[in-house]
Amino acid sequence: MKAIQTNNAPAAIGPYSQAIEAGDFLYISGQIPIDPATGDVVEGIEAQTKQVLANLQAILDEAGLSFANAVKFTIFLNSMEDFATVNEIYGAALSEPYPARACVEVSRLPKDVLVEMDIVAYRKA
Repeated sequence: MKAIQTNNAPAAIGPYSQAIEAGDFLYISGQIPIDPATGDVVEGIEAQTKQVLANLQAILDEAGLSFANAVKFTIFLNSMEDFATVNEIYGAALSEPYPARACVEVSRLPKDVLVEMDIVAYRKA
């Protein structure tokens, strides 16, 4: 196993790694919409979704991967009222074949953000 870390995504705020590479798989921890340049949470569901995707992309970049390597996304929403907005931004960032995905509403997320996402990616031969 190998830890993946980049300064282009927020540092872990607990005892975990940004991502762990295990064989051909990369497991990226849940990312919230913190701007790594400022350490601040961005405001609004659109900006938060774009920031989460940017943070995930930065970690993928560090591992030499891209969203094309994603096999599974999990999306956590503070409110399913934001589903359509998040889905539109998410869909624009990815291409077919889309990864498997789960999307759930949760009662609360770290720092009271509106969205969090994690990824399992596969290093294709």
